[in-house]
Amino acid sequence: MTASRAWLIWTIGIFAYLVAVSQRTSFGVVGLEATERFHAGASAISFFTVLQLLVYAGLQIPVGLLVDRFGSRAMIAGGAVLMGLGQLQLAFADTIPGGVAGRVLVGAGDAMTFISVIRLIPLWFAPARVPLVTQLTGMSGQLGQLFSVLPFAFVLHSFGWTSGFLMLAGMAGVAVVLVLVLLKDHPPGAPAPQAQQGLKATGASLARAWRQPGTRLGMWSHFTIQFSGTVFAMTWGYPFLISGQGLDAGTVAGLMTLYVAAAMAVGPFIGQFVSRHPLRRSTMVLLIAGATAAAWAAVLLMPGRSPLWLLACLVVVLAIGGPGSMIGFDFARTFNPAHRIGTATGIVNVGGFIAALVAIFLIGLVLDVLLAIGYSGGVLYGLEPFRIALSVQFLLLGFGAAMTIACRRKVRRQMAAQGVVVPPLLRAMAQQRRANLAQRRQPSESKDRAGKD
Repeated sequence: MTASRAWLIWTIGIFAYLVAVSQRTSFGVVGLEATERFHAGASAISFFTVLQLLVYAGLQIPVGLLVDRFGSRAMIAGGAVLMGLGQLQLAFADTIPGGVAGRVLVGAGDAMTFISVIRLIPLWFAPARVPLVTQLTGMSGQLGQLFSVLPFAFVLHSFGWTSGFLMLAGMAGVAVVLVLVLLKDHPPGAPAPQAQQGLKATGASLARAWRQPGTRLGMWSHFTIQFSGTVFAMTWGYPFLISGQGLDAGTVAGLMTLYVAAAMAVGPFIGQFVSRHPLRRSTMVLLIAGATAAAWAAVLLMPGRSPLWLLACLVVVLAIGGPGSMIGFDFARTFNPAHRIGTATGIVNVGGFIAALVAIFLIGLVLDVLLAIGYSGGVLYGLEPFRIALSVQFLLLGFGAAMTIACRRKVRRQMAAQGVVVPPLLRAMAQQRRANLAQRRQPSESKDRAGKD
């Protein structure tokens, strides 16, 4: 194994993941166009993304088992093929069933990509680098969302629906070729991780991964802090900012670009934090959850439309949830053996996307109900109905935080039985301050002794 070869493999995996993210988030910028093209209401438009995410989440565990069995190369290439077919279908669809069929294929292909890329990292990189490279993976993949916000949106608005989605299908085709030609599952000469064979052994591996409290802690961490940004980027952020907050398309594109830039900027810092403070990962998760709730509360409770600076703050906080949710995969890695990482990662990845699809569907349902009863005044995507609809996120944030705390207690009891005791945060901070103070005193005392000598 050489460092340059490892980074090349990672780069190919990242390109495939970037393509997957662009396919996943492309529907987030066509909500208004899709409403007109398919003559659909808010619930029907949300159903496109809900079904896509349902397929994605439902396939996470099977994909985790399959990638442990067949390797990352086959799964990433197969995922790109499915996404390309899905975008081809969507490019020519003009009915709701046809459009939904395309998004189902996109969701299935997307489901095969991220877990497969994550599985490459511990096989090609030293353990000390894994948390940072994992964060870089999530950070780099966000460029795919930037692609859907800028080039895809430009082609869509300039040349039409079909041209935009054909471009996305072409990107998937490029990913297939690069993966098949350049990507390798593990370093030359290194033995491949041995996955359990047979249906019974596969079920046993899945059960062991689920029984591990660290896996469940990763899943609930991902559930709690990943979904809100996904809801915003994939479905409801664009209509909320355009129709609810009254911003123009250029300003919204700028905010979406800020979302991607903030996620990319904060990713390395979270990776370094996880590397240096592995016993405080869940604390970071809960802090991000609290910040997300506070940011949404500030925007939704603001009388009238929110100022641009406040919306920018909301976007930055939501962006932090993306790299923050990668902490869940670090739990999966550290609490499971190498041959079970794909399975455990699949379980973790289910969390955030289940929460996202529930939130997306409920928000669309509430918007339609408010329109039906006359509360919205005939405006489906008005600011006042959005205040109520988007508030359903607080229920999911609270539930996820409670489950995270419950699983953390189980993990810490397990660690204490193994001799690893996690001190309370305030006590640990006090100890760290005393240690830092002692280190600063040592040089001065040494100088004093040298002067006396």
